[in-house]
Amino acid sequence: MLHRLPCGASPQRYAHNRTGEENADAHHKRQIMGREVVIAITKGKLHLGPWEHIFYYEFDGRRRKRVLVKIIGE
Repeated sequence: MLHRLPCGASPQRYAHNRTGEENADAHHKRQIMGREVVIAITKGKLHLGPWEHIFYYEFDGRRRKRVLVKIIGE
């Protein structure tokens, strides 16, 4: 069961937020959700099962992001 993390930018709640950034809860959520995924590609298509999907969650607000795609194989 996924427990709810305390949200909000309260410096009393998260010491990290005393540095001027207000995203400590986002760091905790990212640790739980993970930050990368490995997916097989078969015959040029993503090899996902019938119930599998890929989701991207952004907990840190609207910031510039980059996506790294690494292809390993023949």
